[in-house]
Amino acid sequence: MSKTVIGRHRVGDFNTWLKGHEDRKRIFAPAVSSFQTFQDAGDPNSIAIVFQVNDLEKLAAIINDPATAELKKKHTVLDPVILSMQVDV
Repeated sequence: MSKTVIGRHRVGDFNTWLKGHEDRKRIFAPAVSSFQTFQDAGDPNSIAIVFQVNDLEKLAAIINDPATAELKKKHTVLDPVILSMQVDV
């Protein structure tokens, strides 16, 4: 069963970050079925990604992988990266 997860963070340069879209598709593919990208209307360097996650453990492993840290640096991702989990009510 898929869960919706929202990731939010700032970037050093939105255009540089946006060019990394194909890298994000590739790196998250083992854990997510799709994702949508959003840019904050009031802050162009603040973004959100809404993921449809099939495997939360794989997503955690991807996020904590040293190769991901290198991509974050390349794409100007700034910490903290905040993840919000879907709550079923």
